[in-house]
Amino acid sequence: MPDSTSSARFGFVNFAETWNGRLAMLGFTIGLATELLTGQGILGQIGLG
Repeated sequence: MPDSTSSARFGFVNFAETWNGRLAMLGFTIGLATELLTGQGILGQIGLG
């Protein structure tokens, strides 16, 4: 049986979920910082609000 940490990089495996969480936190932080710097909400920045 292959080792899941070295062969599986996609799907619901710990490696993918860890990076998904990290990138989600990074995106949220960047979105919040952009909102604070511009004074507009995220939807307003992309023309939907």
